[in-house]
Amino acid sequence: MSKDQNLAGKTIVVAGASSGFGRGAAQKLAELGANVVVAARRGDVLDEFVAQIAAQGGTAVAVPTDVSDAAAVARLASTAIERFGRIDVWVNNVGIGALGLFWDIPVEDHARVVDVNLNGLIYGAHAALTHFLAVGGGVLVNVGSVDSEVPLAYQASYAASKAAVLSLSRTLNEELRLVGKHDTIKVGTIMPWAVDTPWWTHAANYTGHAPRMAAMDDPSIVVDAIVAACTNPKEEEPVGPKARASDVSHHLFPDLTERLSAKVADAEVDRGSRAANTTGSIHRPTPEGTTVDGGIRERMKREDAAR
Repeated sequence: MSKDQNLAGKTIVVAGASSGFGRGAAQKLAELGANVVVAARRGDVLDEFVAQIAAQGGTAVAVPTDVSDAAAVARLASTAIERFGRIDVWVNNVGIGALGLFWDIPVEDHARVVDVNLNGLIYGAHAALTHFLAVGGGVLVNVGSVDSEVPLAYQASYAASKAAVLSLSRTLNEELRLVGKHDTIKVGTIMPWAVDTPWWTHAANYTGHAPRMAAMDDPSIVVDAIVAACTNPKEEEPVGPKARASDVSHHLFPDLTERLSAKVADAEVDRGSRAANTTGSIHRPTPEGTTVDGGIRERMKREDAAR
């Protein structure tokens, strides 16, 4: 494996590492020589992933964790510290979704989205920052979304939770400045566009159609952004040209951008194949979806060809 002098020997906790760009980032960080502590609910998937990393010469430890459980997140932190002596970077890659018109989605699904996406992120941030203050430094990478700034129809609770992620990150940076620790403790937020990962398969879905979104990004650009943020975090970073364009557009023309985004989301819903309502994996993990890429773009091509 190649090594990165800025990452080799560093201990990095990655939440949401069983699939999607969490898994991709953990894999790449291990390839660059970091000690990776991978967390997600699916312990069997994590064990296989750790074995794969070890077979390739990397170092990783699996800690099955439901991030909505504060005690479980505390155990994740303590396990990382006991195994490697300290934590250098914490990647707060937490995010589930419930798709559909707000009133069509059961309230318990909305509550679960907020519990994981906001409370889970708060628990991780608290564990990380408490440790960073004790050891004198560290990097917290919070994974937000373009929805952090541009709310999207059919994703109300997800958009609300991701807006809260950005607000929390901004507040944490201000508090670190107040106590004179902003030079040694960094909090960065990355904000991707819609990305082709198993997130769409895992999401609860009440749209009546298979989930999809226009012009999905490849997960590799988010993986690269997470890895870069581990050593050079930016306080707020829209990831990729579409996310950056959306961010600029929203600052210049907020109403127009939000209405256009809603119309695009609505059109994409109708283009998907018919699908039954499902809670996905938001309440209980499912075996499907353990890869980085979700295969959504390929399905969309088949759907479009069949129209």
